[in-house]
Amino acid sequence: MKTTEIRDLIDFISKSGLNEVNIETKELKLHVKREPDQKVFKSTSVVAPAATTPVVAPPPVASQPQPQTSAPKVERAETSGKKTVEIKSPMIGTFYRSSSPDNPPFVSVGDKISKGQTVCIIEAMKLFNEIEAEVSGTIVKVMAENATPVEYDQVLFVVEPE
Repeated sequence: MKTTEIRDLIDFISKSGLNEVNIETKELKLHVKREPDQKVFKSTSVVAPAATTPVVAPPPVASQPQPQTSAPKVERAETSGKKTVEIKSPMIGTFYRSSSPDNPPFVSVGDKISKGQTVCIIEAMKLFNEIEAEVSGTIVKVMAENATPVEYDQVLFVVEPE
């Protein structure tokens, strides 16, 4: 990576709301962390141009018309009255439930998750950021539709902690 590309990437990260990003290619390891006293969202970014770097295949572009047989569905399950925790989007971008259209979702309602487990991907400016669970528990609700835009701090999942 050229110095100007690294500066552009750091500028993007500072504007995205991320507190920490790790990028690793064959030629470069980059770790950017800011505001250490703030809540940190763990994200792994993959830069697409590197030929030897494994790249998460992007799902179909949301702007292309796609046949839809029914109204969009958001998975929901009833809570049992227990306290829940929300997993929120650390940035603005496009929400994807799986790494490619052919793969199953990372998590679904009723799945047990553990802290640090990847629950979704958010794409922002061709960077695919794996969003990790901050708590162990059970997915109670999926609040965002696959391949749709999400806002900063938007609730993506509701989790019933263990």
